[in-house]
Amino acid sequence: MDGVKREKVNDQSHHNLRVFQTVDELNVAAAELIISIANKSIAARGRFVISLSGGQTPEKLYSLLAKSPWREQIEWIKTFIFWGDERYVQFDDKRNNARAVKSILLNRIDIPSRNIYFINVNLQPDMAAKEYEKDIKDFFKTESLRFDLVLLGLGENGHTASLFPGTKVIDEHVEGVRDVYVEEEKMFRVTMTAPLINQAHHILFLVTGTKKSEVVKQVLTSSFQPDHYPAQLIKPNDGVLQWFVDRDAATLISN
Repeated sequence: MDGVKREKVNDQSHHNLRVFQTVDELNVAAAELIISIANKSIAARGRFVISLSGGQTPEKLYSLLAKSPWREQIEWIKTFIFWGDERYVQFDDKRNNARAVKSILLNRIDIPSRNIYFINVNLQPDMAAKEYEKDIKDFFKTESLRFDLVLLGLGENGHTASLFPGTKVIDEHVEGVRDVYVEEEKMFRVTMTAPLINQAHHILFLVTGTKKSEVVKQVLTSSFQPDHYPAQLIKPNDGVLQWFVDRDAATLISN
């Protein structure tokens, strides 16, 4: 069964919401969308630049893209991979976002290592953020810092990337990368700022599970409260924002 497309608009954000009956259907649709955007980006600009999300939600999607017939539909040699954020843990730590993606996807596709831009967690958090911002600026050179696609998840507390409630990074107005200390996790993270994410041509949220139903409702339908729900900061300047949500996560908004 195809995802049910529901257009919802509030004063804070224009978004396309698609509700899927199962996680598998959501992942297939997400894979198809990624392939479509990749092919159109390569046709238009000669490359596909994507920022990936960490966490468990996109892992099945990455696994899907690593298999036939999906992986053959993207020109990986013309694909460039970044991350929207990273936990400040060593690469071999199971909590490291890039480690999981490397194992599930990157090791299984024919992509040049020079096309993959990891966040350097061997540096101090502030220096890691500065270096990653430089990597992004060096990549785009004189162009706008505009990713073809940014994948995002949504935390139960309303965070996305590492834009957490109550942290100073949610007040950032500059397109860049910042370090942030997340008190509830007792951990530093490195994250793209909302202004940088909002430059993207396409932004795709992937959200699954009943535990996310309340925050999905709040982010999409409540008044603008970025201190409480930082995901509300994601409003592309001149791009397309889409939400792919499974039936469980959409329980409170799908009627």
